[in-house]
This record gives sequence, structure tokens and C-alpha cells, in this order.
Amino acid sequence: MTALRQRKGGKGKEPPLAAELQAHQSNCCTDVYPERVLPGDWSWGSIICTSVGWSVSVGVGLLCCIYLATLHENDLWFSNIKEVEREISFRTECGLYYSYFKQMLQAPSIQEGLSELIHDNLTESKRTINLLQRMNIYQEVFLSVFYRLLPVQSYLEPVYFYIYTVFSLQAVYVIGLYLTAWLLSGSWLAGALAGVWYILNRVDTTRVEFTISLRENWSLPFLALQVAAISCYLRPRLTAVQQKVMVWLMYVTTFCFCLTWQFNQFILLVQALVIFALDCADILTTKQVTTLYLVQVSGLLSVWLLQFCNAMLLGSLVLSFIVAALFVKYWQSGLKTGSLLARLAKLLLHTAMVLLLTFIVNYLAKKALQLRSDEHIFKFIKSKLAFGPTRDFDASLYLCEEAFGLLPLDTVERLAGTLLLYPYVVTLLLLSGVIAVAALQNMSRPSRGSPEDRKGTREMHGVAIRPDVAYNLLHTLFYGLLAVSTMRMKYIWTGHMCAVAAYGVCGEELWTLLFNTLRCNTKVLLGLARYAVPLLIIGCLYYKFWPKMMEEFSELREFYDPDTVELMTWISTKTPKDAVFAGSMQLLAGIKLCTGRGLTNHPHYEDKDLRERTRQVYQVYAQRSPGDVHRILRAAGADYVVLENSVCYERRHRRGCRLRDLLDLANGHIMDGPGENDPDLISAPHPRFCEAIKTDGAAYTSLFTRAFQNKTFHVYHLKKKRKKSTKSSSESSVAL
Repeated sequence: MTALRQRKGGKGKEPPLAAELQAHQSNCCTDVYPERVLPGDWSWGSIICTSVGWSVSVGVGLLCCIYLATLHENDLWFSNIKEVEREISFRTECGLYYSYFKQMLQAPSIQEGLSELIHDNLTESKRTINLLQRMNIYQEVFLSVFYRLLPVQSYLEPVYFYIYTVFSLQAVYVIGLYLTAWLLSGSWLAGALAGVWYILNRVDTTRVEFTISLRENWSLPFLALQVAAISCYLRPRLTAVQQKVMVWLMYVTTFCFCLTWQFNQFILLVQALVIFALDCADILTTKQVTTLYLVQVSGLLSVWLLQFCNAMLLGSLVLSFIVAALFVKYWQSGLKTGSLLARLAKLLLHTAMVLLLTFIVNYLAKKALQLRSDEHIFKFIKSKLAFGPTRDFDASLYLCEEAFGLLPLDTVERLAGTLLLYPYVVTLLLLSGVIAVAALQNMSRPSRGSPEDRKGTREMHGVAIRPDVAYNLLHTLFYGLLAVSTMRMKYIWTGHMCAVAAYGVCGEELWTLLFNTLRCNTKVLLGLARYAVPLLIIGCLYYKFWPKMMEEFSELREFYDPDTVELMTWISTKTPKDAVFAGSMQLLAGIKLCTGRGLTNHPHYEDKDLRERTRQVYQVYAQRSPGDVHRILRAAGADYVVLENSVCYERRHRRGCRLRDLLDLANGHIMDGPGENDPDLISAPHPRFCEAIKTDGAAYTSLFTRAFQNKTFHVYHLKKKRKKSTKSSSESSVAL
């Protein structure tokens, strides 16, 4: 629908993380292995190095922010296009989310704006819904309040205040990755390398420059900060005060992450599985495991309260899993005792019991709450694994999208081209072996004494793995598997991938292992490798990619979508303000933003009734009779229906994945076009509605009036059926 064309003429108290990092540095050129550094080392070399490290982190973060904002401006000429074109550029669900920021600013007061969101009757016609409960839009609320209160209105337009905030969060994201790499390696040079890799792999690490309002662009920066806080919490020799500060930081970042993304429960579930695996391998202490679980629970429950007791959070798998894991862990107290074979058997039993109890608790919770909001996600997972129905409309809608398919091979090629893949794979393989050996050694020794005593024994007599390193390694491994199975999830994996690879290059462990194998391990050689190699990599990347970035900056294009602009202008000027529109989810989000008209359906898919309504409204692209379509649209409260040629005659997807194909399969009809059909499908008794209505047949003109059309869109006004009278009765009925 949207096209782009070439533009013509084209000194206060140190933060807790800072204090921890400072305790792990001795000077800017060399560092001491963190295990041997005493917290509170305030030497001049340490202070200077820490100051330089933090300065570089802010600089790299700002560089990423400016880079992405510049690409967004160059791609759309955002500063020069009309307001309606700016709003249209918020594609699909992005427009829906931004519309609530706009709605809050247009409200007479903050209180009235909040009331409109809590009692909204425009987003779903014939329904009044609580948007703050249904959707994760608190960020739009907070941002609108800040814009009203801060003295920025005279020189900064609302749309710029919004997009600059999102781009600034990308700087926070890079700083979070920077801190993680710094904490793992003990060298801020690793953070700089992680930031450089993140920027150069922009295609695979973020899509913020063209999907600004997506929830992941708000939440992933907080996830990166949470991982940094967890890495710091798992560091050895933290004082009691530092541990408490880290726990609060983990809670705040977890809360912000959960508040800003509706898929938070699934991301936290993967994180909980990482913690469970580390607990089973006896790498984390019981206190650490319990604390991390409780931080997750506290964050989710806080969001649950703020979202007016959203039942979807209480029925989430992650809460059920944590309850099961803590209960079984308490009940099975002798898990970490006995011989290796006995402990392995107990571990298998323990895992089976936790998983079984998880599904029981989750099933009972959903039954008690009558929760079906997230069933489409599980249908998608079952269909993806070939366990579910292949003709389910909701599941097929996801399966046919490229973003929910397997990770394409060209992603691997791009990551290898920036020299990111090679150190990442080496780090992952070698440290996975270390973790496996350490876990076996932990389970082969009798469990005696305190966790700290057992930890010291392991370090003296066997292979030791730092808890923070082990956590980050399993974190990147689990999310890597998620990304390979579902491409959209790669943005969680690739960012953290930069931090892990930078740790591998700048950390002490891998170089020590290499030099010990070569029998040439010296302190001078170790220091030279840890600083010369990352500088060499940065130099190579600069030589290879700086000219390409400059060329990218010189490519000037502008937003060009006259058909959509014409449609939005017509709706705003020629239709009643209380008119309700039906159509595709993506287009309706833009109509809500640009015109403020009511909708029958929208892209936020986390509601069972809305999913069913969307499937019904989409019958305008199926082989249905005009009477059926009119009845369906009237039942949804529609006054106008917008038909898109790009959907009716779709060629983007392969046969079987076009929207009209999904509808035909769900309706049991034979798909049109060349190709085979399943034998149980039947021929539809009616032509395809979106095509037949354009013939202006009598059956269609009696129910629909063409109100607007251009090359891309056809808008029809729904006529109201008249009451029918009979000679035998004075009663009349309305045909629906």
C-alpha cells in the first residue's frame, strides 16, 4: 500500500552498576580478574577507567539513537511531509497504539483522557472496553502526561516527542548490552564492541526505524537492563547492600518490561526455564533461584494490578511454572544428594513433576478465570509443530506470515559478514562444554556444607563456571532456539548475541583456555590478546562498513502513498464523525489514527471475541453472498466497508496462504487459481464478494452503495434493510 520514491535533490553518588564495575577495574589498559578484586577499590586508575567506560557507553548509545533517527528521516522525509502522511507512516498496529497518545493529547484534561481510555467505545463498535486493561498502552499514557506537563510544547511537536522517546530507548538498549558485556568480561572495551556490533547488524537487531510504535521497541531496552542487573546480582562478593539494590533494579526493569509488551509472559517463561536449568545444574544457590523467581512474580503481579486485574497474566504459563518449580523444590528437599546416577534420576523425576504440575495449575487457573484470550498462541504453536488443525483461521494467519516462520539463512550470512557470528559460536560451544562438565562435577560430589562452601570446593578441585556467565550463556542459547523457530523473536536474541560475542573476545576465560592449550599462557600475552583483538576487529569493521553507512546516509527518499492519503482525507471530510468502518485490521488502525472514526476490528489480537469478529468481517474477501456479508457487517455495527485491491487480488503470499485462501479453507470452499485442493472441499455457491460487488449487480446495489474509490480502495456504504409488511399481518420484521 505504501511506496517510497527517491527524493528530488536528494558529581553525585555512583549508581550501583557503576560501583560494581568500578570494583572490577584497575586501570584503563588492564584489569584484574573480577574474582580477585575487592569491592570498594577506589584507586585513581579504577575511577578514571570506570568514568571512561561509562562515557563510552553513553556515546555508543547516542550514536545508535542518532543513526536510527537519521535513517527514519532519510527514508520518509518525515520533517517535510503532511501530518496525515506522518500518521499513515505508522503502519499496521503501530498506528493503533499511536492513536491513543494522540487521543490523550486531544482530551480536555488528563482525567478525561484516562476516562475515555477506560470506557472506550470507538476501538470496537457496539462494545465498551477498558483499553488500559486490554492493551499495553501505559507508555502512551505516561508520554502524553509528560508532554502536557513539560515545557516542550512550544518547540517540539507531539509526534517528534513520541518518536524521539522511542529512539532514545534504543540508546538505553545499547547501554544495557554494553553493561552486560562489561560485567562479564571485566573490560569496557567489550561493551564498546557489543555496541558497534549492534549498530552494524541493525537489520537483524532492530526494526525500530520503520515500526516505531511496536511494543517490543518499548520493552526490549528494559529487558536488556534487566539482564545487566541479573548479571551484576550473580557476581561474586557483592555486599548485602549491593545485593538489595540489584534486586530492586531487577524488579523495576522487569516491571517496565512486562508493562510495555503483551507477550511478556512468554519471554519471562523462557527466562524462568533458564533459571530452572541453572538450579538443576547446581550453579545457582537456592537464595539466588528463589529471588529471581520472586522478582518475576512481583513484576507480573504489579502489572496485573495496574492493568485492572488482567486475567491473562494470572493464567500465564510462567506464573504456573514458577509456582510449580518452587513447590516441588520445597517438597523434594533431597534432590541434590546421593551419587551421580541417583541425582540424575531424581533430576528427571523433578523435571517431570514440575512440568506436570505446571500444566495442572495452568489448566485449573484458566478454568477458574474462564480465560481464552491467549488460546490463539497455543493453537499457533500446536499447528507449527504439526499437532493442531491445519485449517484453523487464527493459527494459519500466523503460520503464513514470514515473521513467524523459521529463521532464514541469509540472517546467518549477514551476522557472519560483520564478524559477529564466529566469536559468538566459539564462545557458545566452548562455554557450553564447560557448563556441562561443571554440572556433572557438581552432581557427582556429595552435597555437604553451605552453598558457598561447596562453591569454593568446586573452584579448587574442578571446573568452575561463574553464575553470571552461565546465566548469560543459557539465556542466549534458549532465546537463540526461540529465534530459529520463530523469526520475529530474533530481535531478542541478536542483541544479546552481541554482548556474548564481545565477552568471548574480551573476556579472560576463553583466551586462558586457548593459551593453556598452546602452553604459552602469560599475563602479558593474555592482556595483549584481550585488548589488541577487539581493537583490530573494530578497525576492520570501520574500514569495511563506514563507507557503506555514509552511502546509506546519502540515500534520500520520501513518503509516497497518495491513494491512502486520498482515502483518509475523504473519510475525515465526507463521513459522519460517528461512522463505523469495517475492513482489514491493518487499514483500520490507520483509519482510527487519521480520522478518529469507530472500528469493527483492529490488529490487537489478544481477545477471543475480537478474533471471531475479525474472521467474520474478513468474509468480504471470501466467497459469500451479499446478504450474508451485509448481515455480518451490520451485526458488527459497520456503516462503511473498505475493500483493498491488494488483499482481494493478493499476490504477496503463495497459494494457500493468501487471506482469501485462508477464508476459503476455513469455510470449506475450494480455493481459486491453479493448484490442487483437498478432496473434502466443495465449490462455493457464490462468487468472491470483493470481486463481484464491483460489477454493480442488483443483489449488491440493493444492499451496498459505492461511496468512494481510487486505484487501491473501494468504499461501500451499507444500506439499512427496510421493514417488510404483509397483507395478512400488521407486524413487521427487520432482516438482519
